[in-house]
Amino acid sequence: MARRILKKKTKKSKEENKIGKSLGRATVIGFFGGLIWSSTAMVCHLLNFASVGPELLFFPFHIGAWKSGIFGQFLAIAGLCLLSIPLALLYQFTLSKFKSIWIGIGYGLILWGLVFIVLQRWLPGLPSLIKIGWNTLTTTSCLFALYGLFIGYSIAYDIEEKPDLENYPKE
Repeated sequence: MARRILKKKTKKSKEENKIGKSLGRATVIGFFGGLIWSSTAMVCHLLNFASVGPELLFFPFHIGAWKSGIFGQFLAIAGLCLLSIPLALLYQFTLSKFKSIWIGIGYGLILWGLVFIVLQRWLPGLPSLIKIGWNTLTTTSCLFALYGLFIGYSIAYDIEEKPDLENYPKE
């Protein structure tokens, strides 16, 4: 009887441990997704492929002209890294059961639509879609699609390729 109770407890604790580690991995995936793709957005902005860069995060706040400088860009990248963590967790909880890369790309494009269409009126420095220009539209939509692909594929890889605890470090 004691062995059955012990086995049930260890099985339950392994499942809880697996969920916790999966959330931790999704957090890391979100952080690095934000770091990689917001840094890429900064490079695209500096090379004039897009008229907006990571400083788009600071557009609702009237905090001075420094937000468009290099320090503001790096601070915005750090903010986007933190903002990307709940977005990756949202993807894991809602869309990770789908087995297609198109879901991740669609997730990124939905995020693009949320920023450039829905939130456009609350971002005073962001021009409307008509005035923003084709270069910015295509560059930012591609960056958001690649961000969604990165988040989706990385989380799917973590779930599919490492479903058991044997790849995790022993505690």
